[in-house]
Amino acid sequence: MMFDQLSSAISEVTQKMGGRSRMTEKSIEKALKDVRRALLDADVNLNVANTLIEGVKRRSIGKEVTKGVTADQQFIKAMYDELLSMMGGDSESNQGDEASITDVPAVPLATGSAEEPAVILLTGLQGAGKTTAAGKLALYLKEREVDLEAVESMGDEKAKNLLPSRMPKRQRKVLLVAADVFRPAAISQLEILGEKVGVDVFSLGAQADPVDIAKQAIQKAKSEGYDTVLVDTAGRQVIEVDLMDELKRLKEEITPKETLLVVDAMTGQEAASLTAAFDSAVGISGAILTKMDGDSRGGAAVSVRGVSGKPIKFVGTGERPADLEPFYPDRMASRILGMGDVVSLVEKAAAEVSDADAMAMQKKMLEASFDFNDFLQQSEMVAKMGSLGGVAKMLPGMGGMLDNSKITEVEKRLKRSKAMIQSMSKKERANPELLISDKTARSRLQRITKGSGNSMENGIQFISEFQKMRTMMSRMQKQMGGNDMEQEVAGEQVPEMGNRAMRRASKKQKKGRRGGGKGFGA
Repeated sequence: MMFDQLSSAISEVTQKMGGRSRMTEKSIEKALKDVRRALLDADVNLNVANTLIEGVKRRSIGKEVTKGVTADQQFIKAMYDELLSMMGGDSESNQGDEASITDVPAVPLATGSAEEPAVILLTGLQGAGKTTAAGKLALYLKEREVDLEAVESMGDEKAKNLLPSRMPKRQRKVLLVAADVFRPAAISQLEILGEKVGVDVFSLGAQADPVDIAKQAIQKAKSEGYDTVLVDTAGRQVIEVDLMDELKRLKEEITPKETLLVVDAMTGQEAASLTAAFDSAVGISGAILTKMDGDSRGGAAVSVRGVSGKPIKFVGTGERPADLEPFYPDRMASRILGMGDVVSLVEKAAAEVSDADAMAMQKKMLEASFDFNDFLQQSEMVAKMGSLGGVAKMLPGMGGMLDNSKITEVEKRLKRSKAMIQSMSKKERANPELLISDKTARSRLQRITKGSGNSMENGIQFISEFQKMRTMMSRMQKQMGGNDMEQEVAGEQVPEMGNRAMRRASKKQKKGRRGGGKGFGA
């Protein structure tokens, strides 16, 4: 996974820095060498890595460690600010204790109107995922793009209080244009993607000239009220004269507001060189990095802006049509440093679960009435958010802790658990006590494990972990003020419970219940 080595290296470096009151060149020399090596291992461009290290050195050496902050924390802050600057962010606007929920991408995408649609040209080499990116971008612009003008008109305080799921959406009317006549399957692929995401596709077939296709598509857009036109162009295995000539002709005839290069993140630092080459030949306004969820070491995310001077506008984070996200330099910097990306995690969760469902789930957790149906629902929600590894990496401190083997093992266990729940009766799913403390628990579990193709040992392990998880959820909800949630549900105000009362309630709740999955006659 991207930047695991880097976040692990930074974690080791900061642990060795100790409680210094002032950072000197000597005190951070070893740390900078280790970080530089980790950057190169992550496939960051050599010149970019050197520039980044020099920037961190400039921000650190001779600086007094701020009161209340440790040397390692101040070093991390210098790394964060330099990464942010290199990827196109503004470190000054990210100061303070509170992160705004309305943070915007480094460079927003151009907008248009029904009278004058925004024409966006998608370019790139063959195999970079250009046609797939076109479908994903169409879905994003149609359903998920935040209306920044509406947010700004609200004022900062009001906007900050909005959940991501409640942010005003722009909801463009998009027309996809199949102008890739070089690859035989490109047109049909785009038509399938367009149908899947509910966006119209314009095509004149594989024998037409790409310029004619694009020009007629724009005329259709103007006459039928489309405000955005996405043109999918041909790619090649390598940069060649024919490809560039075709792109130049397209740009001259349709004058797009945006020319975006779609580039495979798995090419690492080569992504940056490719961006610079395309920009030099035809002029681009930004890049879309695809396959950021794969085995990419992530160097492209840092290198593209540093080498080419062009911003990353979107990143592809999975195979689903919804797996395209705006590029936020501050969030990427946090992920690189192993600090997670809670804002993106909240946004993903908010997109998959309604406020009412979240409230109902919280109430169940508080009351320890969380059942197997709820477990299944949460598992499916997480699956919709992307890979388990991708979700885990958004949690602070998890960047360097989970390797692929551990994630694979957890995913296997989740599949086993899901199979066992699906083998339960409706009554058993809704009443976990039948499999925890009831006298029929063992015979029920034998039937369930056999029916789902699992061993009895797997079944006992799952029930034990489920009960521990349910107990832990209840405790966490109480400690985090779950009582306030109950008051809100009831629509009345009740004095808060003190710590002693909470412990008493917890003991009362556990009385007569056997935890830890030991209700099998043990």
